Amino acid sequence: MSVSGMKKQLHKASQLLNERLMGAEGTKLDEDFLKMEKSVTAIHILLAELLSKTTEFLQPNPAYRAKLSMLNTMSRIRGQGRATGYPQTEGMLGDCMLHYGQELGVASEFGGALAGVGEALQQVAQARDSLDVSVKRTFIDPMQELHNSELKDIRYQLKKVNGRRLDFDYKRRRRGKVPTEELRQAWDKFITSKELAERSMFTLLQNDMDQLGRLATLVAALLDFHRSAHRILQGLHGNMQARLTAASNKPERRFRPKKIRVRSDHSNSIGFYHQPSAVSSGEQFTVLPSRPGSPISCYADSKLVLDQPCCRALYSFLPNHEGELGFSEGDVIVLTGRADANWYEGTLGGRSGLFPVSYVDVLVPLPLP
Repeated sequence: MSVSGMKKQLHKASQLLNERLMGAEGTKLDEDFLKMEKSVTAIHILLAELLSKTTEFLQPNPAYRAKLSMLNTMSRIRGQGRATGYPQTEGMLGDCMLHYGQELGVASEFGGALAGVGEALQQVAQARDSLDVSVKRTFIDPMQELHNSELKDIRYQLKKVNGRRLDFDYKRRRRGKVPTEELRQAWDKFITSKELAERSMFTLLQNDMDQLGRLATLVAALLDFHRSAHRILQGLHGNMQARLTAASNKPERRFRPKKIRVRSDHSNSIGFYHQPSAVSSGEQFTVLPSRPGSPISCYADSKLVLDQPCCRALYSFLPNHEGELGFSEGDVIVLTGRADANWYEGTLGGRSGLFPVSYVDVLVPLPLP
C-alpha cells in the first residue's frame, strides 16, 4: 500500500472513531437506499443458512457428508470422473433386509417378504439419489452462484460506499485545511459508488422471478420423489397384503418327529431298538425312540423304521372319486409314486390310490427318477 493510500485509511479510521466515540454525525444516506441495503443483507444471511439447511435436509448425517466431501475431493485430484454417492438410510435398511431375506431363503415366508421389502427400500433410496441430483442442479447450485457472485459484488460495492463516505466526511470536517477540489472529488467518488451500489441492489431485489423459479423447482423435485416413493410403497403394501392372505389360508402344519437311522453295531448295543434293514443284507439300523414324557412321544408309530418312501397324514382325507386313497390324521402311508405336482400315489392297509400332496408330510422322499 502506498503512503497516500495508508494516509487515506488512517483518515477513514479517524472519522469512524469520531462518529462512534464522539457522536459526530456523518452524511446520511436516503431512506430508500438504507431499505435496499437492509434487504440485501437479509438475503445474504438467508442464502447462507438456506444452502446449509438444504444440504442437511438431503444428507442429514454430518459424518457421512464430511467423508463424502473428502472422497469426492480426492476423486477430482486423481482425475476420477465418478463421484461417491451419499449412503441413503432407506438403502442401508434395504440392504440389511435383502441380505437376511436371502439368508433365510425362498422356503421361508418371512425371508421372502423381507427380501421384497428390502428391494422396495432400495428403489426408494434410488429415488432419493435422484432427488439429491435434481435439487443440487436446479436449486443449490444456482443459489450458491447468486451468493458467491452477485451478492458478493453488491457487498463489496456497499463496503466501498461506506469507505468513500468516511473519506468525504473526514475531509468535510477538516474544511479549510483540505483543498476544495479534493473535497469535491471525494464527494463525486462517494456519489458514484452510491449510485452503482443502488442500481445493483435494485436489480437484485426486482428480479424475484428467478428466485421464485428456483424455489418452484425444489418443490417439484420433492413432489416427484414423494410420488415415486408412494408408488413403490403402495406396490409393496399390496404385495404384503397378498402374502398375509396366502399365509392365513395355508393349512396349518403340525410338528412330526423324523426318525434317525443309525448303523447299528452288535457289540455296542445299549438298549436301542434294532430291526433288520430291508435295504441291504448284513446291515442293521437303529431307531431312537422318543424320550418318555416327551411332547412328541404321543404320536403313533414312534418306533417305525423308515426304510422306504413314506409320509404321515397331516389331516384326514375322505375320497371324492374312485381311485383316491382315504386316510385319517396321523396315518403313515407308503409312497409308491407321484401322479403330478398335486397328487401322490400310495398304499395303506392293503389299499392303494391317489391323495393330495398338501395333506401329508413326507418322512422319506421318493427316489429321484
